[in-house]
Amino acid sequence: MANDDNEIPDGGDGQQGGVLTERQVRTQRPNLYKVLLHNDDYTPMEFVVDVLTKFFNKSTAQATEIMLMVHQKGIGLCGVYPYEIAETKVALVTEAAREHEFPLQCTMERA
Repeated sequence: MANDDNEIPDGGDGQQGGVLTERQVRTQRPNLYKVLLHNDDYTPMEFVVDVLTKFFNKSTAQATEIMLMVHQKGIGLCGVYPYEIAETKVALVTEAAREHEFPLQCTMERA
């Protein structure tokens, strides 16, 4: 008996051969990164509050609280974001600080 090219040969038990596999796809949450502001002796507190309200959508009260944390402890958490968003926020803050000739440092680290 000849096999057609379109037929799957059976294993002798009358059933067609082949393997069915079920593949589970698991999505992972993206890694998150903290965006941090660092204290310096030159950047005005008002500018830091403006940065926090503009780039991190903080209320004036929240921005003031974060700014005081940066001033008193040397570092303050602006938010936690996926990598690309955190990277963009760091770049925006750094660019704004340089445009105003302030040495404000904004960094990111894995949460």
